[in-house]
Amino acid sequence: MAKKDKDKQKDGEGAEKKGSKKKLILLPVVLLLVAGVGYKMVLAPKPKPVKKHIEGSLTSLGTEFVINLSGGHYGRVSVSLLLDQAPAKAAEGSTAPALEQNDAVRAIITDDLTGLAPEDLTNRAQRHELLERLLKDLKKKTDEPVKEVLFTDLAVQ
Repeated sequence: MAKKDKDKQKDGEGAEKKGSKKKLILLPVVLLLVAGVGYKMVLAPKPKPVKKHIEGSLTSLGTEFVINLSGGHYGRVSVSLLLDQAPAKAAEGSTAPALEQNDAVRAIITDDLTGLAPEDLTNRAQRHELLERLLKDLKKKTDEPVKEVLFTDLAVQ
């Protein structure tokens, strides 16, 4: 009987040693997990919101403009507008959004471009002045929320 008591005592000590070993392994794992969650929630750098380079909605005016220039030359220009807000969707069958005053916008652009010297379109500084003049005219003569006028394609002959 004494031998049985000794065996029980040894088993009890072995069970205590196994339990303490589990605690020693489990404790660092739990501490690492808590530290990781704490870092992620408190100390980790917050993602910065992405600032857009172009604020607004770019809208193409559709088909290109073919314009008569001075000296018997002609130009071909595609135009897009940067608007404060996106225009309403076009009629059925068309995927491009339509400006409410699209025809008036096209007429103003055609008027301003007709009769120009070819250099006004090919020279960068003069082209930028022309774009500013177009923007000013569109703001003055239409109700479209135009922020910027862009020539997306340009050819002069």
